[in-house]
Parts: sequence; C-alpha cells; structure tokens
Amino acid sequence: MSLQIQMLGTGSAFSKLYYNTSALIRSTDATILIDCGPTVPKSLSEIAIDLDQIDGILISHIHADHIGGLEEVAFRLYYQYNRKRVQLYVTEALAEVLWENSLKGGLYNPEDGFHQLQDYFELVFLQERVPYPISPELTIEIVPTLHIAQKLNYSIFINHRTFYSADLQFNKDFLLNEVIHTRNCHTIFHDCQLNGPGYVHTTLDELLTLPEDIQKLIYLMHYDDHMSEFIGQTGPMTFIHKHEIIVISD
Repeated sequence: MSLQIQMLGTGSAFSKLYYNTSALIRSTDATILIDCGPTVPKSLSEIAIDLDQIDGILISHIHADHIGGLEEVAFRLYYQYNRKRVQLYVTEALAEVLWENSLKGGLYNPEDGFHQLQDYFELVFLQERVPYPISPELTIEIVPTLHIAQKLNYSIFINHRTFYSADLQFNKDFLLNEVIHTRNCHTIFHDCQLNGPGYVHTTLDELLTLPEDIQKLIYLMHYDDHMSEFIGQTGPMTFIHKHEIIVISD
C-alpha cells in the first residue's frame, strides 16, 4: 500500500515565491489537507483540485500561514459547494482557540445561523498520541511539539512511519529517539530555517548535526525565498518543492 504526499507550498510564513507550507495527503480512499494557509486555495487551483474533492483538513497550530486560508474555504464550501462541510481534524483545545482567536472575527454571523466552528466544518477531535484511522489506507497521529512556548502545536505521524514536523524548535533527542529509534520512520518532512538562530524553528545548521543516515530521510520545507542560495549546502537532505509529489510506501 502506498500514498502520495503533494506539497501545496514549501515556503516560510513570509515567503512570496514558494507559498506557505502545506501538504495534500492522497490515498485511494481519502484526500486530506495538512494546514491551510492563505496560499492554499491558489495552489489547489493550480493543480486542478476543487475544494469539494478534499475530505478533511488537519490543523497543526493557529499561526496565519497555517490557517489563514480557512475562512475562504469555509465560505466557498457554503456558497459555492452547497454547504458541503469537510471534516476538520483538531484537538478540542485547538478548536477553541482556532475559533475564538482566529476565525470568529470573519465567520461569526448569527443572523444567518453561524455561531461556531462546527457550523462550517464537521469537527473530528483528535487525542494526542492516539492514532486515528481516517480510512483503511490512512492513519494519522498528532504529537505535541514545541514551536512557541505556551501555544498549542502539533507534529504528525502519517501511517506510523512518516513524520511531518509542521513548525518545530530543534529537538535532537526527539528526532533520534522517538522518530527514528522508536517509530522507525523512513520519511521525514522537516521545517528548516536557513539563516540565523532558530528561536522558534529548526535551523539548517542544527539539522546538519544529525547523523548522515538520518539526514538522507529528510525533505526540507518551510524555507525562505533565498533557498536557491543553499542548494548543495544541505548534506544528504533534500529541498522539497511546491507541487512536488512524494510516494510513500509502507
């Protein structure tokens, strides 16, 4: 069994060239979006995927480059696609802050019956570190990871052996012990800040401290618009590109 992971964007929060980092997981029985930044609707259009072809959306955290496209998605699903609601995969705590701190300002419309997040999406509450079978071919598991202190943030295991970091401060012990030794992951999608100290992201210099056999498993994403200047400086790691498809086998 295999599935495809197609990047809708691979850039940082401020990237103008590569779109905001987001991915489309595609199996024969499900199509799931990881995060939904402002550039996601445009990217989906460029690869000829309509919103009504998306079965669900998984949200890692509430920074705008990861959720800024949700308002457009909600409105278009209602007005363009006959009020079709897609599943929204979140923890219960994240759903609350997503609505109250981000989406309520634009989506709250009591006169038309829109009072809460579930008026737009079918909420599926995930539990931390509990695998959730989306379909017979696709299982996801979210794990809490540190991005910004005191803010909810999750990384994702896809079909148990693919790791997707979303946004993550460097944690060598976590990568070596859990991602590699415990989970035996064969594919890693990791955010990568190319310059400067990694206050809230993992830096390229930090990833280069990993053993080379682990670096060979890593696709770099969430980089800035100077990415081309770093080609050839990433060791065995590979920059993944907007709209690129990686086929993942069990």
